[in-house]
Amino acid sequence: MDIDWSKLGFAYMDVNCHIRYTWRNGAWDAGELVKEPYLKIHVAATALHYGQDAFEGLKVYKTKDGKIQAFRPLENARRLNRSAQRSCMAPVPEELFMDALRRVMKANIEFVPPYGTGASMYVRPLLIGTGPQIGVNEADEYTFIILVMPVGAYYKGGLQPVRALVMDDFDRAAPHGTGTVKMGGNYGAALLPHKICHDKGFPVDLYLDPVEHKYIDEFGTSNFLGIDAKGAYVTPLSNSVLPSVTNNGLRTLAAHLGMKVEVRPIPFDELPTFQEIAACGTAVVITPVNEIVRGDQVIKVGPREGCGPILQNLYNHYTAIQWGIEPDPFGWLVEI
Repeated sequence: MDIDWSKLGFAYMDVNCHIRYTWRNGAWDAGELVKEPYLKIHVAATALHYGQDAFEGLKVYKTKDGKIQAFRPLENARRLNRSAQRSCMAPVPEELFMDALRRVMKANIEFVPPYGTGASMYVRPLLIGTGPQIGVNEADEYTFIILVMPVGAYYKGGLQPVRALVMDDFDRAAPHGTGTVKMGGNYGAALLPHKICHDKGFPVDLYLDPVEHKYIDEFGTSNFLGIDAKGAYVTPLSNSVLPSVTNNGLRTLAAHLGMKVEVRPIPFDELPTFQEIAACGTAVVITPVNEIVRGDQVIKVGPREGCGPILQNLYNHYTAIQWGIEPDPFGWLVEI
């Protein structure tokens, strides 16, 4: 195996195997490691026809002293089960989730990037309905998979700010819909607006609330966070937003560092008063946003280059915990 860890991007890569479990007759089987990265499923599987599918994303890190540690995996297990409940799929017991993670990591241990490269192991749990149904009903069979692959540091030269476009002609989720769970259909519905956004030269799209289009909801693939005029860490209160594990962690860290943390409705008209704005998620942790465009309105926030000092400080501490450089006061790291 010859991998240039410094050149890894955030993309799929074949490894030794993935792990796969099947639920039938009310129980999960013992699971198996599968070399081929393909699935053979029924043409009438509910994942294909009725959107019974949910996924997660987390990372595993190798520390300076050689430990291999997953970052907050139980939070992802619990969120996966909230998605399963919302779509009537069989839940995955937390013990099975953790056993699957350990087994698949052990089988692909040589693909864990070395400490100091900035690269890590990306973990993608997937739950799908594989039993056939032609009527609109839940499946009688489910498949749970964890696939893993090494991925590079998203930003090679430090955090770089991006521009965001407000998507007034689209909503990310319906009121009281599935915006609060991580179902694949949410992302399928967002592909067209994301393409429109990208074609106009904007790396990220920003959605407003689906009722009045007056309040911030979230970015296309990430939660919204900002540092308001008073220096508080602020993130939207909305029943259409996915509860981000990263956002939750950054809020916890911000409070630990003595910052005021607010989860509240954020009027779009308040954005010009913000000191710093960012998208947050597993892949990058923090993506600074220094310009938000809505029609003819252009809102400039934070520095033109790099990340603002408050978010940079949060990023530095957060990633230092992930890599085992700083103590983990929250019990977030689980040794694999």
